[in-house]
Amino acid sequence: MTKPVTMVVFVLPASLRRWVSGRTEVKVFAIGADRDSPPTLGSALDMLRRTHPMLEERLRDDYGRIRRHISMIVCGENARGLGGLDYALPPGAEVYVLPALA
Repeated sequence: MTKPVTMVVFVLPASLRRWVSGRTEVKVFAIGADRDSPPTLGSALDMLRRTHPMLEERLRDDYGRIRRHISMIVCGENARGLGGLDYALPPGAEVYVLPALA
């Protein structure tokens, strides 16, 4: 029984690059919960926690939700309006991470 997998690219603003050695992008594999469930934004962030824990903790709060001052844009839409962490990612998804402007 194979779970669906997709490559996800997180595109980072300058303010978050210090947590990933200055890189502008971080690639991870998002894995579906089971063979019938697509990979989600939440599963991509779970993998990001394993590979870059210092970055992930700046994106999600203690309850696992996307921090209020962070927006994640997937396919040109804010992830909050697409279902948040439960949003099913398309193959090769790019997630643009944007901090709130003060």
